[in-house]
Amino acid sequence: MKVRPAKPPSSNPQFKVSNPDKVFWPEDGYTKLDLVQYYASVFPLLQPYVEDRILTLERCPDGMLGNCFYQKEKPFGLPPDTPTVRIDHSDSKRKATNYVVGGSLVTQLALANLGCIPIHVMGGRARAPRKPDWVCFDCDPESGKFSDAARAGLWVHEVLDALKLVSFAKTSGSRGLHVFVPIRTGPDVSEVLEFAQKVVRVIAAAHPKELTVEHVIAARRGRVYLDPFRNGFGQTVVAPYSVRRRPHAPVSTPLHWREVKPALDPASFNIGNFGRRMKPADPWADFFDSRQSLKTAQRLLQKM
Repeated sequence: MKVRPAKPPSSNPQFKVSNPDKVFWPEDGYTKLDLVQYYASVFPLLQPYVEDRILTLERCPDGMLGNCFYQKEKPFGLPPDTPTVRIDHSDSKRKATNYVVGGSLVTQLALANLGCIPIHVMGGRARAPRKPDWVCFDCDPESGKFSDAARAGLWVHEVLDALKLVSFAKTSGSRGLHVFVPIRTGPDVSEVLEFAQKVVRVIAAAHPKELTVEHVIAARRGRVYLDPFRNGFGQTVVAPYSVRRRPHAPVSTPLHWREVKPALDPASFNIGNFGRRMKPADPWADFFDSRQSLKTAQRLLQKM
């Protein structure tokens, strides 16, 4: 993928940063403007993963210095033409939610200006929200050590290879590792979730001392939780290239599988140095060209 730098906010007549000097990461001195400029620079890489994607907003108006809150309904303060999609709810007190839809540079910068540090995306596109185009496996280490997540991710990769599925790894930007499988749209979200649940059960059974599928935290006993529920309807995962509200402003960074090692420090990829990370070849350049059917994998999974 050839990257063409996006126009910085100062050169975009549709956008103006409010309180640009507000410090979001006191330890490093990163400001709101630094966050907005990061998203402007990385947007050509980010766009394919947010294009027509339903967003859940995590707003942190004071960065590391204050609290955050989640918001699903389109907030005030966004441009009036910000694209949205209405999702009706049959099992909630709220009848419907008007979600923000990603894909526009102006939308992304406006969200950052409202203190939306990370980007949380659903697996389906706005045009077909119940038809995911990826499967996501979240390796969440109870120990808090990325080294444990990396080992778990390599076991996930091993089983996905055995299922004839091409997979891609990225840091969560926090302590975990995410493994994605790009798929052709077709299966309903419930079928994709069921498939992910079966896969993690197989992997956890092969490594019971290190891995677990226990949803209850107290039952995990220090093991890495293999979470399939990022694939449920309405559930989200942090997008590739998303910044996290963590010390040193780390970025959820796509990796080559050869980079997935216990010694890797995910905080080494952050908004202060990510420009250097963007220069080599994109590890996920073939992501959407690798979309695949789950049929063969479902058949092979029955034999495991």
